[in-house]
Amino acid sequence: MTHPEYILTLSCLDQRGIVHRVSGFLAEHGCNILDSAQFGDQESQLFFMRVHFALEDVAVSDAQLRSDFADLSQVMQLNGQFHGQLHDARVKPRVMLMVSKIGHCLNDLLFRYKSGLLNVEIPAIVSNHMEFYQLAASYNIPFHHLPLAAGAPEAAKLAQEAKIIELMDTHKIDLVVLARYMQILSPGLCHALDGRAINIHHSFLPSFKGAKPYAQAHLRGVKLIGATAHFVTGDLDEGPIIEQDVERVDHAMDADTLTAIGRDVECVVLARAVKWFVEHRILKNGDKTVVFR
Repeated sequence: MTHPEYILTLSCLDQRGIVHRVSGFLAEHGCNILDSAQFGDQESQLFFMRVHFALEDVAVSDAQLRSDFADLSQVMQLNGQFHGQLHDARVKPRVMLMVSKIGHCLNDLLFRYKSGLLNVEIPAIVSNHMEFYQLAASYNIPFHHLPLAAGAPEAAKLAQEAKIIELMDTHKIDLVVLARYMQILSPGLCHALDGRAINIHHSFLPSFKGAKPYAQAHLRGVKLIGATAHFVTGDLDEGPIIEQDVERVDHAMDADTLTAIGRDVECVVLARAVKWFVEHRILKNGDKTVVFR
């Protein structure tokens, strides 16, 4: 018999007895802990915890477990800042991918999804261009073309973003991935996506902005190429960082080679960030993140 599995995540003011209280709650409800990780941040004075467990007592229903966890959350809330969630590990998070004209990250995520490497559902792909509608069709995923002309007025931008929010609501989206979606999101959309949108970009920022950053880096003789995945906020490319990686390069490589290496790094970094998100391994810690890898 396969027992239902859950993932419990929480953050609260650090204090004695948190692990004891959570593990005691799980034991009392017939749960067996499969994996547990915790971290106390001395700077923020916050405690973070992720527990993967199986509900082995058939007499305890999902409804009872959630109701009693809500009661526990209320008790712990009395002791200060608290944020806790109980996730059904069997439920695949629903992810919407957004892309413009550069498709390496989109292609990589779709391959990982189809291969079972990402345990998600992808009910929609959104783009302001038509380049990848055939790629979406090859995976049998609906493609939504929401064009936005260069220099479009604010009203047109807000109307386009309203359609994005409508798609998120219609498909009950848990995570939006900007897989090289080259549009600046409005403050309103950033607020609507708070904590559930991930972006990827090269790590040359703020040194090499604008067009052809790898060509700019080549001219400066850089020796490291990297990528950053982070949560989307109203501060452009400055949201809480989830994952970063680098590759060494040298003088013998031209700008095209640097670009190819950079795109490979971007794919890997974004895939890690998405995987950790859907496995509920990322907890926000102010302007930073705690990632239980």
